[in-house]
Order: sequence, then C-alpha cells, then structure tokens
Amino acid sequence: MGMEAFAERARLELRATGETARKRSVETNRDLTPPEAQIATMASEGLTNSEIGTRLFISAHTVEYHLRKVFTKLEINSRWALRDSLKSDGVLTSGR
Repeated sequence: MGMEAFAERARLELRATGETARKRSVETNRDLTPPEAQIATMASEGLTNSEIGTRLFISAHTVEYHLRKVFTKLEINSRWALRDSLKSDGVLTSGR
C-alpha cells in the first residue's frame, strides 16, 4: 500500500523535532502518550472537556477522543476511576 514512505517521512519529521516514535508492544499497550497523559491529568483534577480544550487550544471533541483512548488503555469507564488509576500507574505524583 505504500505506507513505508509515509512511515519514513513521519520518522524523519519526528527526528527533526528531537522526538522519536515509541515502539508498540504488549508491554507498552497501557502506556499513555504525552497528550493522553496531559489530558488525563487535567481531567483527574476536575477540569471539563471544554476547559481542557481551551487550555490546550484543541476542541472538546479532541479531548473526548483522547479520554476514550485513556479509559480503554487503563481499563476504566469513568473519571472517578481516573485519578486512582493514574496514581497507581505513576502518572500523577503525590502532590496532586
């Protein structure tokens, strides 16, 4: 399908910014991406999707998308479970 060229281009663009693509494996299946972790942390602090979107200059719909992925990865289904799950996974520090 020609996806190798797109993957190579993305890899080069990431390298140019100093970032690297993370390797996907069974061990990293629950790992949150930096945007997911940031949004999850803000949601666990009680911010609404609209408030998070405003702070990050993204739509509330995009926030919802990331939170759905977070909920799936952490195997939770509510914001109530989010804070405890983030603490146990080491995403949140004890100060929050």
